[in-house]
Amino acid sequence: MSAEINEGSVPSYYRDVHEAIRCRTDERVQLQVFQRLLLRTDLSEAALNQIVKHVDSVDGFLSKLSFYKALALIALAQQGKTPSPKLLENCILELPKPHLGEPKDLSSLRMQPVQENVLTLSLTLDKILARDTVQVELIPEKKGLFLKHVEYQVTSQHYKISVYRRYTDFDVFHEVLLQRFAYRVVPALPPKRMLKVLTNVSEREFIEGRRRALCRFLNLVARHPFFSEDELVKTFLTFSGSDVQIKLRDSYKRTRDEFMTNRIATQSKEYLPSDIQAQFSTSREMIRNIHNSFQKLRDRAEKMAERSKENATDLLMFGRELSTLGSDSSSLPSMASSQSTWGTLRQALKSLSVEFAVLSDKAAQQGRREEDDVVEKLNLFLDLLQSYRDLCERHEKGVLHEHQRALHKYGVMKRQMMSATVQPKEQASVEQLESRIIQQENAIQTMELRNYFSLFCLHQETQLIFAYLPITSHILGSFVNSQVQGHREMGEVWNELQPKLSCLFAENNGLKSI
Repeated sequence: MSAEINEGSVPSYYRDVHEAIRCRTDERVQLQVFQRLLLRTDLSEAALNQIVKHVDSVDGFLSKLSFYKALALIALAQQGKTPSPKLLENCILELPKPHLGEPKDLSSLRMQPVQENVLTLSLTLDKILARDTVQVELIPEKKGLFLKHVEYQVTSQHYKISVYRRYTDFDVFHEVLLQRFAYRVVPALPPKRMLKVLTNVSEREFIEGRRRALCRFLNLVARHPFFSEDELVKTFLTFSGSDVQIKLRDSYKRTRDEFMTNRIATQSKEYLPSDIQAQFSTSREMIRNIHNSFQKLRDRAEKMAERSKENATDLLMFGRELSTLGSDSSSLPSMASSQSTWGTLRQALKSLSVEFAVLSDKAAQQGRREEDDVVEKLNLFLDLLQSYRDLCERHEKGVLHEHQRALHKYGVMKRQMMSATVQPKEQASVEQLESRIIQQENAIQTMELRNYFSLFCLHQETQLIFAYLPITSHILGSFVNSQVQGHREMGEVWNELQPKLSCLFAENNGLKSI
C-alpha cells in the first residue's frame, strides 16, 4: 500500500461502513461485496477502474486497511479528483468522507454466509505456495564481543524486503507465535547451541543445517492461511529496527491469543460435526502413518545424497592415484621386458586426474541437487507433519486436560458444599465456598469453549495437512529430474573420456586374448 493509513486516525464513518459489510467471521471484506459497494457511488467506469487498480486484494478479499484506503479513494473521486495513492498521501491525516448513505443500509450488500462453511478451508497446494517464499541466508561475519553469534538475512518475496535476524529473534518470534496460535500448527525451531569458532566441518554443517531448518520454519509460517496476514508475521519479516523482540512482544500484548480475537471462537461448537472426536482420531492415525513413511523416504534420500558426495570424493582420489602412477619418472629396471609398454602407459595416466576431477565435480553437483531438491522438500513436509502431531499433543495435554481437571475440582467443591449444608458451618465460609463455585463454573465454561475452539482449529489444520499432500508429486518430480540430469552429465564426461584412453588399449597392452 503506497499510502499507509493509520487505523487510529480513521473516521468513525469508515469504521461503521466496514462493520456493516465485512465478513461475519473476520475483518476482511469480500471482493464481490466491495464491487457491489462501488456500484452505489455513481462514479464513472474510468474512476472505478482507477480505484480498483490501487486497492490490494488477496484471495478474493480486502484487508481492513485496504478497504479504508478504498473508501478514501472513493471520496476523492466523488470530489472530481483522479483517485491515486499519491493524492491520498496529501490528506492521510484527515481522510475525506465518501457519500455512500447510512452504514446500516449497506449491510444488505454483504453476501450472507449461510452457505459458507467456515470450518472448511478452500486450499490448494499452489495457492499455499504462492503466498510467499522466504529466503534465509547466513551472514558470514560473527557479531558480539565475547559471545559470538551468527546473523541471518531474511528476504520475503511477498513483502519484497530483506531484514537481519539473530537466532534469539527467531526464538522470541516462535514463543509469541505459539502463544497467539496455540491451537494451530506452529513448526518447531532447530536446536539452539553456543557457537564455536568455525574451524571444523561438523560446526559448519551444524550451522548450515540450522539455516535450512530456519528457512523451512519461516516458509511454513509465511504460507499458513491464518498466520500469513497476522501482524506478528509481518513484523518479523519487515521490521528493520534493532528492537524486533520488543516489537514482537508488544504486538502480542495488543492482540492476545487467537481465541480472544476470532469472532466465531465462542460459537465453534455449532460448526463442528457430531462425530468430530472420531474424525479426529482417524485423521490423527492416518497422518501418523504418513509421517512415518515420509521419515523413511527422507532417510533414504539423505543416504543417496551422501553416497553421491562420497562418490565425488572417491572419483577425485581415484584420479589422483592414477596421476601419481603417471608422474613416476624413474627409469625402468633392466629386468623389465624390452617389450614393456609401461613407459607409454605412464604418460597416458598422468593427465587422467583432470577428467576424474570433472567426474568428481559432477557427482558433487548431483549430491547437492539431491539434497536441495529432494531432501529439503521432504524435510519441509516432515516439519509440518511433526508440528501437527505436536498440536494434537497440546490439545490433549493442554486445554482438554485442563478442562477435565477443572471439572474434577468443581465436583470436589460441590461435594464440600453438600457437606456444608448437612453440617452447619459459619455463614462466611459457606458464602466463600459459593463464590468459589461460581468462579469455577465460569472457568469451566471458558475452558469448554476453548476446548471446542481447539477442536475447530484441529479440523482446519488437518485440512491443511491434506492440502500439502500433493507435495509428494513435487518431490518425486524433483527426484526423477535430479537422477536424469545427474546420469546424463556423468555419462557425457565418461563418453568424452573413453577415446582419450585409446592408447591404453592399443595391442591389448601386450596381453594376449584369453
